[in-house]
Amino acid sequence: MLSRVAPWLASRKDGATAGVDVRVLGGQDTDRLRELAQEDNVANVFMLSHLATAGTAGPTLGGASILGVFDGGELVGACWTGANLVPVQLDPEFAGLVAQHVHRSGRRFASIFGPADTVLALYGRLEQLGQLAHDVRAEQPLMTIAGPPAVTANPSLGFSQLADFDKILPACAAMFEEEVGYSPFLGGREFYSRRVEGLIRQGHSLVHLNSDGQVMFKAELGAVTPDVTQIQGVWMNPSFRGLGLSAGYMAAVVQLARQLAPVTSLYVNDYNSRARATYERVGFRQVGTFATVLF
Repeated sequence: MLSRVAPWLASRKDGATAGVDVRVLGGQDTDRLRELAQEDNVANVFMLSHLATAGTAGPTLGGASILGVFDGGELVGACWTGANLVPVQLDPEFAGLVAQHVHRSGRRFASIFGPADTVLALYGRLEQLGQLAHDVRAEQPLMTIAGPPAVTANPSLGFSQLADFDKILPACAAMFEEEVGYSPFLGGREFYSRRVEGLIRQGHSLVHLNSDGQVMFKAELGAVTPDVTQIQGVWMNPSFRGLGLSAGYMAAVVQLARQLAPVTSLYVNDYNSRARATYERVGFRQVGTFATVLF
């Protein structure tokens, strides 16, 4: 599949990785990992958010861990291995080593996401090892805004309340299914429901419910640090699409996100021209390119 959408960036050949080691990180590696991720605090907001919450680079109680790539004893890249694979400052040349390591573990992942060159290199090796994706989104502009929005914000958007959980959860599930093509409840409702509830409790879920109790628009701040937030899960109720409401809602997302961090980020499929135009109208500008591989 990958060969049809992007050239594969080959990993280093045998013999070219002398002195390079891949291992699971522990608590003693936390400071160095944080320093590595801070080299690009927008692209690595997922990892920085995790470190801010967990306080350690060590494995989580849920079974996720972080692989570190060491060259001559120096940490030069990393990769989150949980439900997803998320590279951190990982040179595409080392991606094959990481892919081989995770393949040997026998684990399966829902997706890989992050900087495009590295994501495609990781998948290129995993594909060779027999792990095939059902969708490869090879070019997703990574966009940021560091000031107030350029259009008037819709004042109806606010932080979600737990009392509205039963209305918000179906909207979140509808967004997920539209985006990835299958229901987040396929393996049961508990995990996804806990995720949505957690975002509400953290103050990272944004919603507008109309007078009838319908969710008109919702979004989440899926990763949050003191410097950067990352918007995820943007969804407009289909009954209200095409009415010119999106820009005002996105401007409101930016305003609310700026209460938590000065820079607001997101990434979007390159083929979603309508969404990209809305984000640009609000004031977002491209600063990099992500890719997502869905399994």
